[in-house]
Amino acid sequence: MPSALLKAALEAAEAASGLIRKAYRGNFQVSYKADASPVTEVDVAAETAIKAVLKTHFPGHGFYGEELGREAGDSEHLWLIDPIDGTKAFVRGYPLFSVQIALMRRGELVLGVSSAPCWNGGSGETAWAEQGQGAWLGGERLRLRDCGDLAQATLSTGNLARLARSPSWARLGALIPRLHRIRGYGDFLHYHWLAAGKLDAVIESDVNILDIAACSVIVHEAGGRFTDLQGAPLGLETTSVLAAAPALHGQLLRELDFRPS
Repeated sequence: MPSALLKAALEAAEAASGLIRKAYRGNFQVSYKADASPVTEVDVAAETAIKAVLKTHFPGHGFYGEELGREAGDSEHLWLIDPIDGTKAFVRGYPLFSVQIALMRRGELVLGVSSAPCWNGGSGETAWAEQGQGAWLGGERLRLRDCGDLAQATLSTGNLARLARSPSWARLGALIPRLHRIRGYGDFLHYHWLAAGKLDAVIESDVNILDIAACSVIVHEAGGRFTDLQGAPLGLETTSVLAAAPALHGQLLRELDFRPS
């Protein structure tokens, strides 16, 4: 039975998704942040809608959003919000973007909702998870494939700029021929597919915690390990990802040696 927290997060995701569907491939204003990443009026409207729903249910909680920043609340509950993760895709008119909502309780990520409103030909899909309650997509429970053999593993990569400048890049290159397959699905998609057993591992080196917080709970509740590239647990400063089934995660961590040089 979904908790009140999860019900509120799903309601908030749907409120944002409704706004995004109406605006998709329409006319909207685009501006650019200091790092040259785009932001639209739809991003801001979607985050405002998410916060409005969550505040109605939990007025004392804190918030950390991609567009509206930090808002202090109680010391235990912090909602992490990326209203459109994949704004570049949204701006260019292809559906590889999503609404990401996660809850951090006393520093631990305990709930995640990842909603892709325009995926699947416009019908969308929403994955969610809550600590101890499993991971779900629609009415289907999600479970990672128990893969511990590199020769049978499919790896998906996302943002890799910093990794490409590090000594681990050559080690990743040497590992690739030993894998069954390598792909670059990115964004919400490779985390949904990892949790569903369609992929076996994900590596990214240039992310924000708001991009991955919700999906980390989903992958964990589906039976996976989700850490940064050094094997550390996620926190607000996390900027990289190594996610996989437990046996494969340990093997990748040892072989690629992502420790800072």
